[in-house]
Amino acid sequence: MSDIAGESGTRNRTRRAILGAAAEVLARDRTATLADIAKAAQVGRSTLHRYFPDRDDLIHAAVADSYLVIQQSIQDAAVDQGTAVEAMRRLIAAIVDTGGRMLFLYGDSRVLEDFAAHDGGDGGADAAEGEPDTAPDSVSSMVVDLIRRGQSEGAFDPTLDVDWVQDVIWALVYTGCEAASRGTLPRHGVTTAVVRMLENGIREQ
Repeated sequence: MSDIAGESGTRNRTRRAILGAAAEVLARDRTATLADIAKAAQVGRSTLHRYFPDRDDLIHAAVADSYLVIQQSIQDAAVDQGTAVEAMRRLIAAIVDTGGRMLFLYGDSRVLEDFAAHDGGDGGADAAEGEPDTAPDSVSSMVVDLIRRGQSEGAFDPTLDVDWVQDVIWALVYTGCEAASRGTLPRHGVTTAVVRMLENGIREQ
């Protein structure tokens, strides 16, 4: 029994290493090959193909995994607790910490569109019980709820459209992470820079 559990654990680690490498590599180069991804994951091509028969399968799985990583990171940040300003800062830090996965997922609008189309729009219908929901609106709803709470608390400007504020948050975080990946902004400074820019724009004066 322990041998089976050990094998399952090894397979899971290998699968997650491949998915993480795929997100990081494809975030930098959307034309990257399976060989590039296998090299980044430190596995052979044959090993990669045992987990993902073709590139489309791998990309779809990498999108789902990246979304779950971002969603879990936001949930761990407990954005429904504390003041809205404190929660917003934790939210930004949480998204920034996902790094390449966020750049991969939101760097090309077609990625999430193809993912939603592939899943028939139900997102988490096939997810195992107890796992985070992968529906495309799950992360968005947490961010929107936080923005609305901040507006009701008087911390954020209530005259600003909630969806527009959400778009600005993602745009700023994405731009900050992209700058860090290019080396024009230190990674440890991304959260501070994004928070400063955002709060100067949405805080009630």
